[in-house]
Amino acid sequence: MSPAIEKIMHEGEYYSLIVRASFQEPGQHFLTDPKYDQQLAFMKYPAGQEIQSHRHISFRREVFTTQETLIIRKGILRVFFFDLQDQFFAERDLHAGDILLLIQGGHGFHVIEALEMFEVKQGPYYGDQDKVKFTHGPSGKSS
Repeated sequence: MSPAIEKIMHEGEYYSLIVRASFQEPGQHFLTDPKYDQQLAFMKYPAGQEIQSHRHISFRREVFTTQETLIIRKGILRVFFFDLQDQFFAERDLHAGDILLLIQGGHGFHVIEALEMFEVKQGPYYGDQDKVKFTHGPSGKSS
């Protein structure tokens, strides 16, 4: 796997995927397990490359978790990662062009440098009814 891709693991479980802006592999690369509720792929093609026209078939899917993808457009975002028992286990900084796929567990954020980002997640989304909030200090550890 490219050094520009980092799997965030904890106790043998896959919690998150970071794709750094420097990732540049040619062709099509699906970076997630096909069973995940959200898929992430990177594509790099030369000018003139044809991508066949297509549409997606209507297909019933069951989604059990909310997986989010963050795309950092500007600034620096510190991400705190928490396990399924809301215990802090890691932190990483994301910069412009980086992409983060949150697969499971909890997460918190601290804006290091003025931030612009996109968030993509499957819906419907029910706001605060869709979350369990917990309190941790800015270090990502329990306060």
